[in-house]
Amino acid sequence: MAHFYLSDNLDGVREGDEVRLDAPESRHIVTVSRTRGGETILLGNGRGMTVRGTLLSADPAGAVVRAEHVENAAPHRQHVILVQALAKGGRDEMAVQAATELGVDAVIPWSAERSIARWDGTKAVKGRDRWQAITREATKQSMRAWLPEVRALASTSELAESARDVRMLVLEPSAKTPLSAITPDARDLELVVGPEGGVSPRELEAFEAAGAEPVRLGAGVLRTSTAGPAALAVINLILGRW
Repeated sequence: MAHFYLSDNLDGVREGDEVRLDAPESRHIVTVSRTRGGETILLGNGRGMTVRGTLLSADPAGAVVRAEHVENAAPHRQHVILVQALAKGGRDEMAVQAATELGVDAVIPWSAERSIARWDGTKAVKGRDRWQAITREATKQSMRAWLPEVRALASTSELAESARDVRMLVLEPSAKTPLSAITPDARDLELVVGPEGGVSPRELEAFEAAGAEPVRLGAGVLRTSTAGPAALAVINLILGRW
């Protein structure tokens, strides 16, 4: 199987063109993957375009690929967005990585009431950059045509305010409605996952007042690192993506 890399130099590329990659991806191709001239690799721009080509120059400072097949994948008509509460021990990052591999369209970091981890001040910028790096690597690993957007850190009130524009589904173990029972409409779906201590009653009340729907996953309680990816798998089946 060919390796997959992301490049910002693919816009306008046609079959037969030669593409010069930037140094970070070139070093990965040559020194990490140990790809040699003549081998086939896959490139993507994270915006729907994928290119299958032959490595012409295995230069770690700027590898050159000849494009042999170009495809453009349309974005999903209905987006699925993961609202992931900040969590300790890297569990939020684990959720973001798995959700990216499973096809999430966007991720929103959420500073929940019970979040132990906090992104205060400059940590918000660094945290968002870190999550974007995670989605980038997971996109390459899963060979996705579209790179998920990592949006700015949101508060509970900001999420409640935005709920009018999406169909918000709050994962809540005590909810009566199973996620598998929902019937999608034309709205984008927003999956809200709480931190280690779950969504607080005050937060749940605010979300429900804004039109959100509490839903559950089975009879057990999942970790914050696994709840989002598990819900996304169910949604993929409901939407016919799988």
